[in-house]
Amino acid sequence: MPAAYEELHSTGRVGWLRAAVLGADDGIVSTASLMLGVAASHASHGSVLVSGAAGLVAGAMSMAAGEYVSVQSQADAEHADLERERAELKADDKGEHRELAAIYVARGLDPSLAKQVAEQLMAHDALGAHARDELGISEALRPRPIQAALASATSFAVGAAMPLLVTVVAPVTGVIVIVSGTSLVCLAVLGGLAARAGGASPTKGALRVTFGVRLPWH
Repeated sequence: MPAAYEELHSTGRVGWLRAAVLGADDGIVSTASLMLGVAASHASHGSVLVSGAAGLVAGAMSMAAGEYVSVQSQADAEHADLERERAELKADDKGEHRELAAIYVARGLDPSLAKQVAEQLMAHDALGAHARDELGISEALRPRPIQAALASATSFAVGAAMPLLVTVVAPVTGVIVIVSGTSLVCLAVLGGLAARAGGASPTKGALRVTFGVRLPWH
């Protein structure tokens, strides 16, 4: 008998990929915009760099805190639903069997088969069956606040470092043009890499992140 194996799916990356893409995109755009604004006021090269460094640190901290609070709120809501479901299973086990069977009937199973499936799944893991099929909660998509916060903060810092490093080597007279151009390139690369990691078209992802274009093909 062949050994059991698990297929790798793109949905397993959702938790950190969303936070990473959002963080890197925000890091590039907000830091570049901040430095361009300071440069446009005819500030010194050092002042532009200081503003970029401050934006990187402040932005990374803000993204980490915001992402943690947001994802933790989602985790709290799921935990509350699971506790409510656990109480319902203790209070009305037969009713929960009927409820789960009805879900499978609605999905196309014959009523007798749906009843058997519900009984076997609940005998194996009653709470897990209801979490998955009634509440739509799965282990692959469970919110992970710390992972999301770290991914968001790290990706923001990496994204913000791009225009900051360009400013370090760019001549004072060409900062605005060079930072603007390289930031667009960085956004295109980010979109392509994110789309590839998510199993989508890199070209479509690059255009979407760079220009906000929604393309009709996949």
